[in-house]
Amino acid sequence: MKNIAVIGAGTMGNGIAHTFAQSGYKVQLIDISEESLKKGIATISKNLDRMVAKEKISEADKNDTLNNISSHTEISEGVNDVDLVVEAATENTELKLKIFRHLDQNTSEDTILATNTSSISITQIAAAVSNPERVIGMHFMNPVPIMKLVEIIRGYNTSDAVTETIMELSKKLHKVPVEVNDYPGFVANRILMPMINEAIETLYNGVAGVYEIDTVMKLGMAHPMGPLQLADFIGLDVCHSILEVMYDGFKNPKYAPCPLLTNMVRAGKIGVKSGEGFYDYSESKKAEKVSTQFSS
Repeated sequence: MKNIAVIGAGTMGNGIAHTFAQSGYKVQLIDISEESLKKGIATISKNLDRMVAKEKISEADKNDTLNNISSHTEISEGVNDVDLVVEAATENTELKLKIFRHLDQNTSEDTILATNTSSISITQIAAAVSNPERVIGMHFMNPVPIMKLVEIIRGYNTSDAVTETIMELSKKLHKVPVEVNDYPGFVANRILMPMINEAIETLYNGVAGVYEIDTVMKLGMAHPMGPLQLADFIGLDVCHSILEVMYDGFKNPKYAPCPLLTNMVRAGKIGVKSGEGFYDYSESKKAEKVSTQFSS
């Protein structure tokens, strides 16, 4: 396996492309937006610069990684002659089904089709292609170049050969693959999202404030980041979507999104990417923080 296509140049897509390219694979990064592609590659370059500054890689390593990546705005062009496609588009069922229908028409039957979905059924996605045994979930964690875990999700029809190939490939990326079965939320989000939702409920019910809730979980439970801050980094819209998928899949009210989460998403306060969530990430707050650091 030498040639990889990654669909989606956003946070997860560019992180996945970075990881494969740094491991020596040729990567064809695909996005319908030329601007998104430029931004994604700029992010990869910036992250590589940080690694050079920390002496984790050399300048030559950085250049080799960037040279391994090409960009495309057409799926049919980008998936030409690849061994694996990793779809990392927005967490939207209809969009993913549309993409996989395109992949079914534009890839050979030997090409493995993986999705980075964090909650949508692999079996449902695989139903969009004529040979569903080649479809598998490859759920990377954010930030992809740093986080070791990859959840490998078998759909109902995923073949043993495809599963074994992707498990071994993940190890070659210096990741730790964990095989799980196809149920709503898989393992990571089935456990994580109810915890985040309960933290939001705790805030909603006035038990404690944002800082206090996160501090209890960081200092009391040894979590590196509090659940509310983590939700901001994931994106409150993404958290809301995953909870809805789980609620729909299990028909259990414990997975229903907290009303506060729903209102924040409706208001556009979805975390880091919008500049505000449970915390304020606006430029004015950044400037204020820098000013405080220098004055001290």
